Amino acid sequence: MQTIPRHLVVAAFAMVVAGPGAADDFGDPEEGARVFRKCQACHAVGPDAFSRTGPHLNDLFGRRAGGLEAFAYSAGLVRMGNDGLFWDFESLDAYLENPKAFASDTRMNFAGLTAPEDRSDVLAFLRQYSDSPANIPGAAPTAAPREVDLSEDILALVGDVDYGEYLSSECLTCHQSDGGNDGIPAITGWPEEDFVVAMHAYKEKVRPHPVMQMMAGRLANDEIAALAAYFGGL
Repeated sequence: MQTIPRHLVVAAFAMVVAGPGAADDFGDPEEGARVFRKCQACHAVGPDAFSRTGPHLNDLFGRRAGGLEAFAYSAGLVRMGNDGLFWDFESLDAYLENPKAFASDTRMNFAGLTAPEDRSDVLAFLRQYSDSPANIPGAAPTAAPREVDLSEDILALVGDVDYGEYLSSECLTCHQSDGGNDGIPAITGWPEEDFVVAMHAYKEKVRPHPVMQMMAGRLANDEIAALAAYFGGL
């Protein structure tokens, strides 16, 4: 069987994906996999992907904005979806360039990708995980390891919501209980495991913020679990 040169496959892929008005160069999915590392702390994509701090990105193209069930989107994204916004190259490109300019109340704490080629590449990478066009081959999963290894005992702790609320006052001197974000990341509505892993990453100084390292370092495991339960329910 004759092998089709890779550059022709990429060109055909771009022609299929890029509809009228889309960017001329859709991007390189292999480079996009590299750019996507910036997203992996919050998002997953691939056969085993599930929603974490951010929604999973399987079948992203063609999905209604704010339309993934069981994920707590910002009200603005839900409203934009109800108004008829479906994610395509153009809208995703604009969102990735400056998320907060696109949706001011978005919970995505990401400054954006200023380089057009980075946006094109990462969108080409993500496009592989959407159903259409069907001739794009499946790609390998991008499962990312946890930032820190935690014992099953720590992950199995069930947090006391009332205790978490009691402990939350110190957190709320910086973070907003309504999920607002004025430069300090929102911590409401997180999956509890993501919250626990993030706090232990600060405790172990895997995450670099010195204030959060100090704050997390004061907390016992049951206190972190309680905060995860409280903020996860807001």
